[in-house]
Amino acid sequence: MRMTTAYRLIFSLLLLTIMNEGYAQQVNKWPGGKKAAIVLSYDDGLTSQLDIGIPQLNKYKLTGTFFLTGSVTEDQMLRWRSISKQGFELANHTLYHPCSERMYKNSPQYYAENYDVNTTLREIGMMNKILFGIDGKRTRTFAFPCSESLAGGVDYTDSLKRSGLIKYVRWGGDEKAVITDLKGLNFFRVPSWGVTNSPDGNALIAFVKAAQQKGGLGVFMFHGVGGDYIEVSAQAHEQLLQYLASHGNDVWVATFQEVMDYIAAQRKGKKEMK
Repeated sequence: MRMTTAYRLIFSLLLLTIMNEGYAQQVNKWPGGKKAAIVLSYDDGLTSQLDIGIPQLNKYKLTGTFFLTGSVTEDQMLRWRSISKQGFELANHTLYHPCSERMYKNSPQYYAENYDVNTTLREIGMMNKILFGIDGKRTRTFAFPCSESLAGGVDYTDSLKRSGLIKYVRWGGDEKAVITDLKGLNFFRVPSWGVTNSPDGNALIAFVKAAQQKGGLGVFMFHGVGGDYIEVSAQAHEQLLQYLASHGNDVWVATFQEVMDYIAAQRKGKKEMK
């Protein structure tokens, strides 16, 4: 049977698509030959993270990144200092967590519309100093409050990058935010799944499985764990951790900075080879 020109074209396009998808998965090389990377990140330094989230992480010998604000108390600082010594990453989430008016209805002093770029950078710089007082580290990662990068209507991403205050920045996203294009990844807008609406453990695990299937990176953005706000239940969180611990041969779980450093080193190595 002869294949018409149209059919040959369709066949060639399908074959090229399959090859490209396979190649996209092959180029993402993770430590130890693992199939995917996962970052567990937590915002706002909440009590439920200290009381529930971290004990669960320790139970399964997993690590994570905690984006703190200036609301941390002296007693909590001592706890976070101990947590940092255990290998967890403490990261910057600004002093006062400024967000747009639509997020803060009755707190105009924290409206991002009332900030400017310089004020925002000063907040980030001061939070770096607070974090240095807690863990003694100088290199810091950052997460945009409310996944918003505007101060007074101006995007401060480029100014933050030029400032040298921050090495990498986590951005927002949904359950489809699995990263596969590591070469094109913007280190100052790294997508993540902002977990809301209390998904069950199976939904959380599905995000990991998607990263495994695509050979990519999945970054979780949690808030409360079994309490506080925008919470995920303690049961769902533990179910996720159980899955990650039982699939340690396939999934690399590391801090945000560790994963970004690894990707940056991979890029540098490829450039040097050219």
